[in-house]
Amino acid sequence: MKLYNTLSRQIEEIKSLNPPQITVYTCGPTVYDYAHVGHWFNYVRMDTLIRALKASGLQPKWVMNITDVGHLTSDADEGEDKLEKGAQREGKTAWEIAAFYTQDFLDGMQALNLLTPDFIVKATDHISDQIELIKRLEERGYTYVIDDGVYYDTSKFEGYASFAKLDLDEQQGGARVLLNPQKRNSSDFALWKFSLKDRKRDMEWDSPWGKGFPGWHIECSAMSMKHLGETLDIHTGGIDHIPVHHTNEIAQSEAATGKRFANYWLHSNHIMVGGEKISKSLGNSIRLQEIASRGFSPEVLRLHILESHYRNQSTFSWESLEAASNRLQNLQAFADLRFQPIEAHEHETEELDFNQYRKLIGEAVLEDLNTPQALFQLNQLIDLRSNAILVSEKDGLGAFLSFIDELLGTRLLDSDDLSDEQKSLVKAREEARRKQEWAKSDQLRDLLTEQGIGLRDTPHGAIWFRL
Repeated sequence: MKLYNTLSRQIEEIKSLNPPQITVYTCGPTVYDYAHVGHWFNYVRMDTLIRALKASGLQPKWVMNITDVGHLTSDADEGEDKLEKGAQREGKTAWEIAAFYTQDFLDGMQALNLLTPDFIVKATDHISDQIELIKRLEERGYTYVIDDGVYYDTSKFEGYASFAKLDLDEQQGGARVLLNPQKRNSSDFALWKFSLKDRKRDMEWDSPWGKGFPGWHIECSAMSMKHLGETLDIHTGGIDHIPVHHTNEIAQSEAATGKRFANYWLHSNHIMVGGEKISKSLGNSIRLQEIASRGFSPEVLRLHILESHYRNQSTFSWESLEAASNRLQNLQAFADLRFQPIEAHEHETEELDFNQYRKLIGEAVLEDLNTPQALFQLNQLIDLRSNAILVSEKDGLGAFLSFIDELLGTRLLDSDDLSDEQKSLVKAREEARRKQEWAKSDQLRDLLTEQGIGLRDTPHGAIWFRL
């Protein structure tokens, strides 16, 4: 299996440190508000990675974190904790905010048919691990204390700027005076923030340096290394994490252990709406609930996400979602052919080679998660036989659909056959057409349409599909 590695800026063959197991860490949500469609693009793509690793014969050990404290409104360690801000917004405690939006995120994962990580870990459950990691950095001379917290001195870590290819001189020269003047370098970041003396926080803990809470970056390092070891096989997240969050993770983790933090880094590109990047601050974020209210299923959104490559900047629009809905209906109609196979006819005796398309689709996904190419090959197959499946092909189709569901997370096998009553209506309409009783035929078609069943007339008879 091959992936584009942000660390090397090239596509590489994936090699696990301890095959067949492969360790994967995914930066999860900050649970202060609802996840939006841009987040779901990222998480569906990370789910596809896990499915692809399994298809390649590896056994992923997957950890995803829940950031329920410490993520400030500014990457420069300024502003409020997003959980505390959410609590003020809704008149609840930060703990209540975290619990509510964590559950909403888990519900969204289930709706979109994301695999469940082996460990879903919360920052608030790993405070002692984060304190111990900060102490290791302190012992190695990488930290200093100022009025508002314990900071990491990025000048002490050789190669700090290399991962994101940062220009630190430009950063230092352009740093605003309003940012913390006590920081030694503009790129230095908080490992532990002190609580304000005149205000009690909902979330704060004792530490060797004073009461407070962890910085966002230290959380991921502490949790990933606790559950996956000091060197990860694959670390994943959004492309916006590269210059700050992931750069800081590398610096603090490698300074503490003296080992490479992760061998492969996979990043999902931005999602655009109306020419702008999706962002809560821009007010263009779209939630799963809004998508559902417009009549689109989670399966439609998942297919729409798979139609774009994770490394490309993608665009979300209601028009593109409508197109994805139509394409999903075609996929489901093809899957439902397994319920209505026909006998071979003289002009159609060559059986479909499902193994050929299984190979092409599998190769596409294992080549840097090329899901658009995989869907292209799937549509090529459907175009060969959109009207009928032979009796001799029925078992092959079922096995092929199971492969697609496992690899792409579709739910094509979830549909059921028609009820006996609906089958009787289809047969009655066929009989009415044979007798040229067109009014009755139309009436029966309309009755089936009301039940969400469409009909397509073919030389082999009527083929039904779900509307």
